[in-house]
Amino acid sequence: MKELKQKIHSRFKAEFKSEPILVFAPGRINLIGEHTDYNNGYVLPAAIDKGIVVAIQKNNNQSSNVIANDINENFTFSVNNTSSKKKGDWRNYIIGIVNELLKAKKPIENFNLVFGGNIPNGSGMSSSAALENSIVFGLNELFNLNLTKEEMIFISQKAEHNYVGVNCGIMDQYASMFGKKDTAILLDCKDLKAKTIDLILDKHTFLLINTNVKHSLAESAYNERRAVCEQIASLLNKNSLREVSEDELVSIKEKLSDTHFQKALYVIQENNRVLEAVEAIHNNDVQKLGALLFASHRGLQKQYKVSCKELDFLVDYAQKSDTVIGARMMGGGFGGCTINLIKIENVEAFKTEISQLYNNTFKNECSTYTINLGDGTKLISND
Repeated sequence: MKELKQKIHSRFKAEFKSEPILVFAPGRINLIGEHTDYNNGYVLPAAIDKGIVVAIQKNNNQSSNVIANDINENFTFSVNNTSSKKKGDWRNYIIGIVNELLKAKKPIENFNLVFGGNIPNGSGMSSSAALENSIVFGLNELFNLNLTKEEMIFISQKAEHNYVGVNCGIMDQYASMFGKKDTAILLDCKDLKAKTIDLILDKHTFLLINTNVKHSLAESAYNERRAVCEQIASLLNKNSLREVSEDELVSIKEKLSDTHFQKALYVIQENNRVLEAVEAIHNNDVQKLGALLFASHRGLQKQYKVSCKELDFLVDYAQKSDTVIGARMMGGGFGGCTINLIKIENVEAFKTEISQLYNNTFKNECSTYTINLGDGTKLISND
Protein backbone atom coordinates (compact mmCIF):
# COMPACT_ATOMS: atom_id res chain seq x y z
CA MET A 1 0.00 0.00 0.00
CA LYS A 2 2.92 2.36 0.63
CA GLU A 3 3.65 2.85 -3.07
CA LEU A 4 -0.03 3.43 -3.88
CA LYS A 5 -0.37 5.95 -1.06
CA GLN A 6 2.68 7.91 -2.24
CA LYS A 7 1.41 7.95 -5.83
CA ILE A 8 -2.03 9.31 -4.88
CA HIS A 9 -0.60 11.80 -2.40
CA SER A 10 1.90 13.13 -4.95
CA ARG A 11 -0.73 13.48 -7.66
CA PHE A 12 -3.00 15.43 -5.32
CA LYS A 13 -0.21 17.80 -4.24
CA ALA A 14 0.84 18.36 -7.86
CA GLU A 15 -2.71 19.09 -9.03
CA PHE A 16 -4.13 21.06 -6.12
CA LYS A 17 -1.12 22.49 -4.22
CA SER A 18 -2.51 21.58 -0.82
CA GLU A 19 -2.18 18.82 1.78
CA PRO A 20 -5.00 16.21 1.66
CA ILE A 21 -6.56 13.81 4.08
CA LEU A 22 -5.73 10.24 3.04
CA VAL A 23 -8.12 7.29 3.39
CA PHE A 24 -7.57 3.62 2.58
CA ALA A 25 -10.52 1.26 1.97
CA PRO A 26 -9.76 -2.39 1.23
CA GLY A 27 -11.26 -4.78 -1.23
CA ARG A 28 -12.57 -8.05 0.09
CA ILE A 29 -12.67 -11.74 -0.55
CA ASN A 30 -15.67 -13.84 0.35
CA LEU A 31 -14.79 -17.30 1.58
CA ILE A 32 -18.32 -18.64 1.20
CA GLY A 33 -21.87 -17.29 1.14
CA GLU A 34 -22.45 -15.95 -2.36
CA HIS A 35 -25.71 -14.18 -3.29
CA THR A 36 -26.96 -14.73 0.25
CA ASP A 37 -26.44 -11.18 1.53
CA TYR A 38 -29.38 -9.58 -0.28
CA ASN A 39 -31.49 -12.49 0.98
CA ASN A 40 -30.73 -11.49 4.60
CA GLY A 41 -28.49 -14.54 4.92
CA TYR A 42 -25.04 -15.40 6.22
CA VAL A 43 -21.73 -14.52 4.57
CA LEU A 44 -18.08 -15.07 5.48
CA PRO A 45 -16.01 -12.25 3.94
CA ALA A 46 -12.63 -10.77 4.88
CA ALA A 47 -10.92 -7.50 4.04
CA ILE A 48 -7.67 -7.80 2.11
CA ASP A 49 -4.43 -5.85 1.80
CA LYS A 50 -5.36 -4.40 -1.60
CA GLY A 51 -7.73 -1.48 -1.98
CA ILE A 52 -8.43 2.15 -2.86
CA VAL A 53 -6.57 5.21 -1.59
CA VAL A 54 -8.38 8.56 -1.64
CA ALA A 55 -6.75 11.95 -1.16
CA ILE A 56 -9.32 14.64 -0.39
CA GLN A 57 -9.45 18.24 0.79
CA LYS A 58 -11.86 21.22 0.81
CA ASN A 59 -11.30 23.75 -1.94
CA ASN A 60 -13.61 26.71 -1.12
CA ASN A 61 -14.56 26.95 -4.81
CA GLN A 62 -17.78 26.75 -6.80
CA SER A 63 -17.03 23.25 -8.05
CA SER A 64 -15.56 19.93 -6.96
CA ASN A 65 -12.72 18.30 -8.90
CA VAL A 66 -12.24 14.54 -8.99
CA ILE A 67 -9.35 12.68 -10.63
CA ALA A 68 -9.37 8.93 -11.29
CA ASN A 69 -5.60 8.48 -11.25
CA ASP A 70 -5.42 4.95 -12.68
CA ILE A 71 -7.21 5.89 -15.91
CA ASN A 72 -6.18 9.55 -15.85
CA GLU A 73 -9.73 10.86 -16.18
CA ASN A 74 -11.23 13.81 -14.33
CA PHE A 75 -14.64 15.08 -13.43
CA THR A 76 -15.84 18.52 -12.33
CA PHE A 77 -19.23 19.13 -10.72
CA SER A 78 -20.87 21.16 -7.98
CA VAL A 79 -22.36 19.59 -4.86
CA ASN A 80 -25.30 21.91 -5.55
CA ASN A 81 -25.95 20.24 -8.92
CA THR A 82 -25.44 16.48 -8.97
CA SER A 83 -28.35 15.38 -11.14
CA SER A 84 -26.35 14.03 -14.07
CA LYS A 85 -25.46 10.35 -14.26
CA LYS A 86 -24.34 8.09 -17.08
CA LYS A 87 -24.84 4.32 -17.15
CA GLY A 88 -21.69 2.34 -16.43
CA ASP A 89 -19.60 5.36 -15.50
CA TRP A 90 -17.25 5.55 -12.50
CA ARG A 91 -18.49 9.08 -11.83
CA ASN A 92 -21.80 7.63 -10.59
CA TYR A 93 -20.07 6.34 -7.46
CA ILE A 94 -18.95 9.87 -6.59
CA ILE A 95 -22.27 11.49 -7.44
CA GLY A 96 -24.13 8.74 -5.61
CA ILE A 97 -22.25 9.22 -2.34
CA VAL A 98 -22.63 13.01 -2.48
CA ASN A 99 -26.35 12.78 -3.22
CA GLU A 100 -27.02 10.26 -0.47
CA LEU A 101 -25.22 12.47 2.04
CA LEU A 102 -27.28 15.46 0.94
CA LYS A 103 -30.49 13.40 1.21
CA ALA A 104 -29.45 12.54 4.76
CA LYS A 105 -29.17 16.30 5.48
CA LYS A 106 -25.41 16.13 5.89
CA PRO A 107 -23.86 19.47 4.92
CA ILE A 108 -20.93 19.16 2.54
CA GLU A 109 -19.12 21.70 0.40
CA ASN A 110 -17.03 21.41 -2.73
CA PHE A 111 -13.79 19.47 -2.56
CA ASN A 112 -10.80 18.20 -4.52
CA LEU A 113 -10.22 14.45 -4.70
CA VAL A 114 -7.77 12.00 -6.27
CA PHE A 115 -8.24 8.26 -6.03
CA GLY A 116 -6.53 5.13 -7.25
CA GLY A 117 -6.20 1.50 -6.29
CA ASN A 118 -4.42 -1.81 -6.66
CA ILE A 119 -7.45 -4.15 -6.75
CA PRO A 120 -7.25 -6.03 -10.05
CA ASN A 121 -9.98 -4.98 -12.49
CA GLY A 122 -12.98 -7.29 -12.73
CA SER A 123 -11.57 -9.64 -10.10
CA GLY A 124 -14.65 -9.81 -7.86
CA MET A 125 -12.74 -8.31 -4.93
CA SER A 126 -15.22 -5.44 -4.77
CA SER A 127 -13.34 -2.35 -5.84
CA SER A 128 -16.74 -0.61 -6.06
CA ALA A 129 -17.45 -0.99 -2.33
CA ALA A 130 -13.89 0.10 -1.54
CA LEU A 131 -14.36 3.23 -3.63
CA GLU A 132 -17.73 4.02 -2.06
CA ASN A 133 -16.41 3.51 1.47
CA SER A 134 -13.27 5.54 0.88
CA ILE A 135 -15.31 8.47 -0.47
CA VAL A 136 -17.92 8.51 2.29
CA PHE A 137 -15.26 8.00 4.97
CA GLY A 138 -13.20 10.87 3.56
CA LEU A 139 -16.17 13.24 3.32
CA ASN A 140 -17.26 12.30 6.84
CA GLU A 141 -13.81 13.17 8.14
CA LEU A 142 -13.42 16.32 6.05
CA PHE A 143 -16.77 17.89 6.94
CA ASN A 144 -17.18 16.49 10.48
CA LEU A 145 -20.45 14.74 9.59
CA ASN A 146 -20.31 12.49 12.69
CA LEU A 147 -21.51 9.42 10.81
CA THR A 148 -20.92 6.03 12.39
CA LYS A 149 -19.25 3.34 10.31
CA GLU A 150 -22.57 1.54 10.10
CA GLU A 151 -24.29 4.67 8.79
CA MET A 152 -21.51 5.07 6.24
CA ILE A 153 -21.93 1.60 4.76
CA PHE A 154 -25.63 2.22 4.21
CA ILE A 155 -24.78 5.47 2.40
CA SER A 156 -22.42 3.42 0.21
CA GLN A 157 -25.06 0.78 -0.46
CA LYS A 158 -27.73 3.33 -1.35
CA ALA A 159 -25.33 5.03 -3.75
CA GLU A 160 -24.85 1.73 -5.56
CA HIS A 161 -28.59 1.04 -5.66
CA ASN A 162 -29.71 4.48 -6.76
CA TYR A 163 -26.87 5.73 -8.96
CA VAL A 164 -24.91 2.71 -10.16
CA GLY A 165 -28.03 0.60 -10.67
CA VAL A 166 -26.94 -2.58 -8.85
CA ASN A 167 -29.26 -3.77 -6.07
CA CYS A 168 -26.39 -5.15 -4.00
CA GLY A 169 -26.57 -6.50 -0.49
CA ILE A 170 -24.51 -5.08 2.35
CA MET A 171 -21.67 -7.63 2.52
CA ASP A 172 -19.09 -5.85 0.37
CA GLN A 173 -19.44 -2.51 2.12
CA TYR A 174 -19.46 -4.15 5.55
CA ALA A 175 -16.34 -6.23 4.98
CA SER A 176 -14.47 -3.29 3.49
CA MET A 177 -15.41 -1.03 6.41
CA PHE A 178 -15.10 -3.40 9.38
CA GLY A 179 -12.43 -5.94 8.37
CA LYS A 180 -9.65 -6.93 10.77
CA LYS A 181 -6.23 -8.36 10.02
CA ASP A 182 -6.03 -12.18 9.91
CA THR A 183 -9.74 -12.65 10.50
CA ALA A 184 -12.89 -13.34 8.53
CA ILE A 185 -16.29 -11.94 9.47
CA LEU A 186 -19.33 -14.12 10.02
CA LEU A 187 -21.96 -11.55 9.13
CA ASP A 188 -25.68 -12.05 9.62
CA CYS A 189 -27.08 -9.74 6.94
CA LYS A 190 -30.52 -9.78 8.56
CA ASP A 191 -29.50 -7.76 11.61
CA LEU A 192 -25.81 -6.97 10.88
CA LYS A 193 -24.63 -8.96 13.87
CA ALA A 194 -21.06 -10.00 13.21
CA LYS A 195 -18.46 -12.28 14.75
CA THR A 196 -14.77 -12.17 13.91
CA ILE A 197 -13.37 -15.57 13.05
CA ASP A 198 -9.62 -16.10 13.43
CA LEU A 199 -8.41 -17.53 10.16
CA ILE A 200 -5.09 -19.24 10.69
CA LEU A 201 -4.74 -21.95 8.06
CA ASP A 202 -1.66 -23.89 9.05
CA LYS A 203 0.27 -24.88 5.91
CA HIS A 204 -2.52 -23.60 3.64
CA THR A 205 -3.35 -20.29 2.01
CA PHE A 206 -5.86 -18.74 -0.38
CA LEU A 207 -4.92 -18.31 -4.02
CA LEU A 208 -7.13 -16.20 -6.30
CA ILE A 209 -7.21 -16.96 -10.01
CA ASN A 210 -8.72 -14.26 -12.22
CA THR A 211 -10.35 -15.44 -15.43
CA ASN A 212 -9.86 -11.95 -16.87
CA VAL A 213 -13.30 -12.15 -18.41
CA LYS A 214 -16.50 -10.36 -17.50
CA HIS A 215 -19.51 -11.49 -19.45
CA SER A 216 -22.18 -8.91 -20.17
CA LEU A 217 -24.92 -10.78 -18.28
CA ALA A 218 -23.53 -9.87 -14.88
CA GLU A 219 -25.48 -6.74 -13.90
CA SER A 220 -28.90 -7.64 -15.35
CA ALA A 221 -28.67 -11.23 -14.08
CA TYR A 222 -27.86 -10.01 -10.58
CA ASN A 223 -30.96 -7.83 -10.40
CA GLU A 224 -33.15 -10.56 -11.96
CA ARG A 225 -32.06 -13.15 -9.41
CA ARG A 226 -32.69 -10.79 -6.55
CA ALA A 227 -36.22 -10.22 -7.85
CA VAL A 228 -36.86 -13.99 -8.12
CA CYS A 229 -35.72 -14.54 -4.53
CA GLU A 230 -37.96 -11.75 -3.25
CA GLN A 231 -40.97 -13.07 -5.17
CA ILE A 232 -40.57 -16.59 -3.75
CA ALA A 233 -40.18 -15.30 -0.20
CA SER A 234 -43.33 -13.23 -0.69
CA LEU A 235 -45.27 -16.30 -1.85
CA LEU A 236 -44.52 -17.81 1.57
CA ASN A 237 -45.36 -14.56 3.39
CA LYS A 238 -41.74 -14.21 4.48
CA ASN A 239 -39.56 -11.11 4.39
CA SER A 240 -36.69 -12.99 2.76
CA LEU A 241 -35.40 -16.45 1.88
CA ARG A 242 -33.42 -16.37 5.14
CA GLU A 243 -36.69 -17.21 6.90
CA VAL A 244 -37.58 -20.06 4.54
CA SER A 245 -36.72 -23.71 5.23
CA GLU A 246 -36.19 -26.34 2.54
CA ASP A 247 -39.47 -28.00 3.57
CA GLU A 248 -41.36 -24.72 3.16
CA LEU A 249 -39.83 -24.18 -0.25
CA VAL A 250 -40.77 -27.72 -1.33
CA SER A 251 -44.36 -27.02 -0.23
CA ILE A 252 -44.75 -24.46 -3.05
CA LYS A 253 -42.59 -26.25 -5.61
CA GLU A 254 -45.54 -26.87 -7.93
CA LYS A 255 -46.16 -23.11 -8.15
CA LEU A 256 -42.60 -22.44 -9.36
CA SER A 257 -40.63 -23.18 -12.47
CA ASP A 258 -37.79 -25.61 -11.80
CA THR A 259 -35.31 -22.83 -12.60
CA HIS A 260 -36.75 -20.55 -9.92
CA PHE A 261 -37.08 -23.39 -7.41
CA GLN A 262 -33.40 -24.28 -7.82
CA LYS A 263 -32.30 -20.67 -7.35
CA ALA A 264 -34.17 -20.41 -4.05
CA LEU A 265 -32.95 -23.84 -2.95
CA TYR A 266 -29.37 -22.78 -3.62
CA VAL A 267 -29.72 -19.73 -1.35
CA ILE A 268 -31.16 -21.82 1.52
CA GLN A 269 -28.42 -24.44 1.17
CA GLU A 270 -25.66 -21.84 0.86
CA ASN A 271 -26.73 -20.25 4.14
CA ASN A 272 -26.27 -23.62 5.81
CA ARG A 273 -22.85 -24.04 4.16
CA VAL A 274 -21.64 -20.76 5.66
CA LEU A 275 -22.42 -21.94 9.18
CA GLU A 276 -20.80 -25.31 8.47
CA ALA A 277 -17.70 -23.51 7.17
CA VAL A 278 -17.37 -21.52 10.41
CA GLU A 279 -17.62 -24.76 12.38
CA ALA A 280 -14.95 -26.33 10.15
CA ILE A 281 -12.62 -23.36 10.75
CA HIS A 282 -13.16 -23.60 14.52
CA ASN A 283 -12.34 -27.31 14.35
CA ASN A 284 -9.34 -26.71 12.10
CA ASP A 285 -10.97 -29.09 9.60
CA VAL A 286 -9.41 -27.92 6.34
CA GLN A 287 -10.77 -30.86 4.35
CA LYS A 288 -14.35 -30.09 5.39
CA LEU A 289 -13.88 -26.42 4.53
CA GLY A 290 -12.57 -27.38 1.11
CA ALA A 291 -15.51 -29.69 0.42
CA LEU A 292 -17.91 -26.86 1.28
CA LEU A 293 -16.16 -24.55 -1.18
CA PHE A 294 -16.56 -27.08 -3.98
CA ALA A 295 -20.23 -27.61 -3.05
CA SER A 296 -20.80 -23.84 -3.08
CA HIS A 297 -19.43 -23.61 -6.61
CA ARG A 298 -21.61 -26.43 -7.90
CA GLY A 299 -24.65 -24.66 -6.48
CA LEU A 300 -23.67 -21.41 -8.16
CA GLN A 301 -22.98 -23.24 -11.41
CA LYS A 302 -25.95 -25.60 -11.65
CA GLN A 303 -28.66 -24.06 -9.46
CA TYR A 304 -28.13 -20.29 -9.36
CA LYS A 305 -26.56 -20.34 -12.84
CA VAL A 306 -24.14 -17.43 -12.42
CA SER A 307 -20.94 -19.20 -13.41
CA CYS A 308 -19.30 -19.38 -16.85
CA LYS A 309 -17.12 -21.82 -18.75
CA GLU A 310 -13.88 -20.14 -17.64
CA LEU A 311 -14.78 -20.30 -13.94
CA ASP A 312 -15.99 -23.89 -14.27
CA PHE A 313 -12.75 -24.89 -16.01
CA LEU A 314 -10.67 -23.51 -13.12
CA VAL A 315 -12.78 -25.20 -10.45
CA ASP A 316 -12.95 -28.50 -12.35
CA TYR A 317 -9.17 -28.58 -12.63
CA ALA A 318 -8.72 -27.61 -8.97
CA GLN A 319 -11.01 -30.46 -7.93
CA LYS A 320 -8.84 -32.96 -9.79
CA SER A 321 -5.66 -31.60 -8.18
CA ASP A 322 -4.06 -33.15 -5.12
CA THR A 323 -2.85 -29.76 -3.90
CA VAL A 324 -6.11 -27.75 -3.93
CA ILE A 325 -8.34 -28.53 -0.96
CA GLY A 326 -11.34 -26.51 -2.17
CA ALA A 327 -12.28 -23.91 -4.78
CA ARG A 328 -15.24 -21.92 -6.00
CA MET A 329 -16.14 -18.85 -8.02
CA MET A 330 -16.20 -15.67 -5.97
CA GLY A 331 -18.32 -12.59 -6.53
CA GLY A 332 -21.41 -11.84 -8.61
CA GLY A 333 -20.48 -14.29 -11.34
CA PHE A 334 -20.05 -14.55 -15.12
CA GLY A 335 -16.33 -13.91 -14.73
CA GLY A 336 -13.92 -12.66 -12.11
CA CYS A 337 -11.97 -14.92 -9.77
CA THR A 338 -11.99 -18.32 -8.24
CA ILE A 339 -10.81 -18.63 -4.65
CA ASN A 340 -8.67 -21.70 -4.00
CA LEU A 341 -7.70 -23.18 -0.64
CA ILE A 342 -4.27 -24.65 -1.38
CA LYS A 343 -1.18 -26.03 0.33
CA ILE A 344 1.40 -23.25 0.64
CA GLU A 345 4.24 -25.44 -0.61
CA ASN A 346 2.41 -26.08 -3.89
CA VAL A 347 1.29 -22.54 -4.74
CA GLU A 348 4.00 -21.62 -7.25
CA ALA A 349 3.86 -24.93 -9.11
CA PHE A 350 0.06 -24.80 -9.33
CA LYS A 351 0.11 -21.20 -10.57
CA THR A 352 2.45 -22.16 -13.42
CA GLU A 353 0.44 -25.28 -14.25
CA ILE A 354 -3.01 -23.66 -14.29
CA SER A 355 -1.80 -20.57 -16.18
CA GLN A 356 -0.48 -22.71 -19.04
CA LEU A 357 -3.60 -24.87 -19.20
CA TYR A 358 -5.94 -21.86 -19.11
CA ASN A 359 -4.01 -20.13 -21.88
CA ASN A 360 -4.03 -23.28 -24.02
CA THR A 361 -7.77 -23.71 -23.54
CA PHE A 362 -9.07 -20.15 -23.87
CA LYS A 363 -6.22 -18.37 -25.69
CA ASN A 364 -6.32 -15.85 -22.87
CA GLU A 365 -4.15 -15.18 -19.82
CA CYS A 366 -5.46 -15.78 -16.32
CA SER A 367 -3.91 -13.85 -13.42
CA THR A 368 -3.04 -15.24 -10.00
CA TYR A 369 -2.83 -13.48 -6.66
CA THR A 370 -1.94 -14.52 -3.17
CA ILE A 371 -3.51 -12.13 -0.68
CA ASN A 372 -3.27 -11.27 2.99
CA LEU A 373 -6.24 -10.45 5.22
CA GLY A 374 -6.10 -6.83 6.36
CA ASP A 375 -7.87 -4.08 8.28
CA GLY A 376 -10.97 -2.15 7.20
CA THR A 377 -11.41 1.43 6.02
CA LYS A 378 -9.22 3.91 7.90
CA LEU A 379 -7.33 7.17 7.80
CA ILE A 380 -3.69 6.78 6.82
CA SER A 381 -0.80 9.14 7.42
CA ASN A 382 0.82 11.38 4.81
CA ASP A 383 4.30 10.15 5.77
